[in-house]
Amino acid sequence: MTDNKQIQFQDLGLRDYKETWDYQEELFQQILDIKIHNRRQQDDKPTPNYLLFVEHPHVYTLGKSGDFDNLLIPEAQLEAIDAKFYKINRGGDITYHGPGQVVGYPILDLENFFTDIHKYLRFLEEMIIRVMAEYGLKGERSDGETGVWLDVGTPFARKICAMGVRASRWVTMHGFAFNVNSDLGYFDHMIPCGIKDKAVTSLNVELGTAEVSMEEVKSKLKKHFLELFEAEFATPALS
Repeated sequence: MTDNKQIQFQDLGLRDYKETWDYQEELFQQILDIKIHNRRQQDDKPTPNYLLFVEHPHVYTLGKSGDFDNLLIPEAQLEAIDAKFYKINRGGDITYHGPGQVVGYPILDLENFFTDIHKYLRFLEEMIIRVMAEYGLKGERSDGETGVWLDVGTPFARKICAMGVRASRWVTMHGFAFNVNSDLGYFDHMIPCGIKDKAVTSLNVELGTAEVSMEEVKSKLKKHFLELFEAEFATPALS
C-alpha cells in the first residue's frame, strides 16, 4: 500500500460530544473499510487521514477501563451544571471537555506513518510540549501517566492536557484535550483521569491572562502536528 501522509483538517467549532463521536466513528469506519477491501482484493487504494479540532459543551466522558466513582457529582445533578455524561470506547479514565478547551481528534491510518501506538502518544504529547514552549512554559511527561503536565515530581504538579485514544488495525480515534481557557471549576466534579493527588490547570491560568487566543493556539498545534508526523494538509480542507 502506498503511504498517504496528507491529512484532511476540519475545525468543527462548538459541537455536541455525541454528534462529534458519531462523526469520528464514520471516518474511522471509512478507513477500516478501505483497509479491509485492500486486504481482500489485494488492492492498493490509499487510506485517508483526518484531524478534527472541536470545542464541546460541558461533558464528562469515561473510558472503557475507567471507574464510575471518579465522577463526583450524581448523574441526576449534571443538568443543573449544564453538563452531560457518556461512557465511551477510548482508553483512560474520566475526562472533562468544555468551552475554552481545544479538543483534537486525529483519525489516522498509522500504517501511513509508523505502526507504534506508544510513539503515536509520545508525538501527541510532544506537540503540546512544543506549543507550551512557544508561550514560555515547560510542559513535561509524567511516568506512567499519559498527557502533559507542569512541575512533575513536585507537590505542585498539575495537568494541562489529557489524552485517550482508541486504535484498531492501526487506525486511531479520540485524542487530546488541551486546556486553554477552560473553566477549571468543572474539574472539581470528578477525579481527573482517576489521579487523586494532582491538580489541573489551563494555559491562560499559567500565563496569568484572562484569555489566550484559541485561533493562535490551534495554529501552533497544527504546525507542530505536521512537523512531527512529517505530513501536510490536503487542499482543499475537509468540508
